[in-house]
Amino acid sequence: MTTVIPSGNELYGMPISDAARAKAAHTLKKYQKKYKALPDAAYPLAARQNPALGALLGLMDVVSGGDGEAIHYDKAVFIGTIRMGYGHYRIGMALASAARALGYIPYWHDLLGFDSAGARMIRDLDKWYSLGSRISQKSKLFNRFFWDPLMGQWYKRLEKNYPIMGASAIFADTHRDIPPETPFLGTHPWNAQGALHAGLKRVVNVVPDNCPLGFHIAPGALHTVQSPSAYFIFRTLRELGAPVPEKQGIPEDQLFLAGHYVDHQLVENIDADCDARSARARAGAPRRLLVSIGGAGAQQELLLTLIGRLMPRLRAGETALFLNCGDHRNALKRFTSRIPGFGEIAHHHIDWEESQAFIREADASGVSGLHVFLHENPFMAVYTTNLLMRIADLLITKPSELAFYPIPKLLLERVGGHEAWGAIRAAEMGDGTPECRGTALTLQSLDLLLQENDLLNLYCAQIKKLRDLGLYNGAYRAVTLAATGKME
Repeated sequence: MTTVIPSGNELYGMPISDAARAKAAHTLKKYQKKYKALPDAAYPLAARQNPALGALLGLMDVVSGGDGEAIHYDKAVFIGTIRMGYGHYRIGMALASAARALGYIPYWHDLLGFDSAGARMIRDLDKWYSLGSRISQKSKLFNRFFWDPLMGQWYKRLEKNYPIMGASAIFADTHRDIPPETPFLGTHPWNAQGALHAGLKRVVNVVPDNCPLGFHIAPGALHTVQSPSAYFIFRTLRELGAPVPEKQGIPEDQLFLAGHYVDHQLVENIDADCDARSARARAGAPRRLLVSIGGAGAQQELLLTLIGRLMPRLRAGETALFLNCGDHRNALKRFTSRIPGFGEIAHHHIDWEESQAFIREADASGVSGLHVFLHENPFMAVYTTNLLMRIADLLITKPSELAFYPIPKLLLERVGGHEAWGAIRAAEMGDGTPECRGTALTLQSLDLLLQENDLLNLYCAQIKKLRDLGLYNGAYRAVTLAATGKME
């Protein structure tokens, strides 16, 4: 396997030691052996319409080893992603939505969609990530001394992450059938790095979150970020390695401030959706709350407390709660067994077509009570939240990628140190609360947002102002950058 990682002793002006370069080569060989990488592995690519989002977003799944139609590379924008949690899928769907709105065909290239050494490696590592995410919500000591540092600090230094950049060559094999000039957007650095190792030339590394890490960098790609602070840190590599006084950082022609990665359907309907929220508040209609459980299924203990607090209002028809359990059937079982009366009042939505029909009807009429959504298909699990955002008044979520979406938000305590900066971003932009750490502050904030209108109206007004500034246009800009090499 070839590598795009420079062989010299610097990367973006950052010194890279001989030991780090040697470790990169060793790590690649170790993973190739452990996950049975074959040097002659071939993955001829075809496409099939995505069964969940083909009709809604024009999304095509990239497949190999099965039936499919030819890929229209003249109109194609490839979206590289990984089903690890929901965040990378969520960004990918925003890019797909924007690509279709701009006249391209979005092709979904999931590293876990292939029988490959890279897929086996990711599945192995994701088991540990999901486990750590759940433990962090149960143990404050684990979160303080291990998980927070791991997510927010240990992946910061560029040199420390240099070995995994070299080892990412294990992902190249599933990209080699893609013509080099095809626009390719990576929602995870491994997607971008794998494409670069395979020789693709129009790769955009779509950087998530608002906490820049050395891990996020894909040398050789164009990089997009969501905030000016992230742009500054990548431009200078401040905090990402040993201090170097000059000539350090990603060059300006390889780094772009895109804005928040948001779906076209949400951006184009900001006025209508915010006006509807304000009108419901003036009329005293039941406040519509949306809770979306993340891909790792964390924070369920806190959500048990919140939903328990809401039960009297839900029973009385004074509030509506849309609870998207995603594909977490065990979470639904836990809520049902531990919250008295939950199962008695819950309306279940498990059929994709019925879920969409309910959301359309709720948009046009009143709704109250408890509505639970559960879909085994990960595309349906993630996109249900997108559909519900349009008819909800308030999103209750940890500060994940959802913190960047144009809907009023109550931001719960983070899962991992990197998410703190998503909450800071939302609070400073004014379309959501600061991070509410601790149950007492969370419940106080929830009661205030339920019983008063000032914060909801403030957030709606801010969302409109931010839309006018182009803050939510990051997905369009990232697609345009990949397709044309230029940012609008």
